[in-house]
Amino acid sequence: MQIAGFRQRLLSRMPLAGTFLKTPAYQLIEVLAQSELDFVCLDAEHAPFDRSAIDACCAMGRALDFPVLVRVGDSSAREILQSLDCGAVGIVVPHVDSAGKAADVARAARFGRGGRGYAGSSRWAGYATQSMPDLLARSQDETVVIAQIEEPEGVDASEAIAATDGIDALFLGPADLSVGYGHDNQTSDELFAAMERVGKAAEAAGKAYVSWVANAQKAQEWSAYGMSCFFISSEHAWMRSGATAEARGVHEIGKP
Repeated sequence: MQIAGFRQRLLSRMPLAGTFLKTPAYQLIEVLAQSELDFVCLDAEHAPFDRSAIDACCAMGRALDFPVLVRVGDSSAREILQSLDCGAVGIVVPHVDSAGKAADVARAARFGRGGRGYAGSSRWAGYATQSMPDLLARSQDETVVIAQIEEPEGVDASEAIAATDGIDALFLGPADLSVGYGHDNQTSDELFAAMERVGKAAEAAGKAYVSWVANAQKAQEWSAYGMSCFFISSEHAWMRSGATAEARGVHEIGKP
């Protein structure tokens, strides 16, 4: 049961490998589910995922028991509700820079007063085939909420964000954070200090620590900061690099 156990694997800090999916096509979920990836994340913030595409991709993930996260376009309750109702195992929320925003996000993803609207007829709920007590319990056990730390203010508030009930993981965004510190690269002392501070905050609160990396080598390096879950590149980069490597091999034919 890959979907049912995903949250516990994440919180246990076992090494997890996934990627951002930029192409709104459910066929790619079919293909990537055949790989050794642990999950994919639909990038509804920076790629052209509308609700229909999210719905189709989450349906395929559910059918194959392959965990699908959604990076929502913003932290609104509407974005969060739609992704979870479609069947996403969890959400990645950009630009969480305060404990207050973290609490709002966690509330919007959980059932309860002022939180996620209850509907037993959604895909996630099994189309009205499961009882309310079972669904409420399943949401607590299964639904993953990941807060992205992408601004210096988020780093400063990382201890409070990590301590927020309902937040399961902190996702350090190295690119946005580097830009926020005024740099055009991901090698600054400020970034490394932020990685260390956010990692300590996540560990102290018993939460998972997540980041984006370009490749597995960088994941191994950054695991020293306590990171265990990695969003590795994207299918765009993998298609391009694979195509280029094979084309170069052909172009070498006949060369001395």
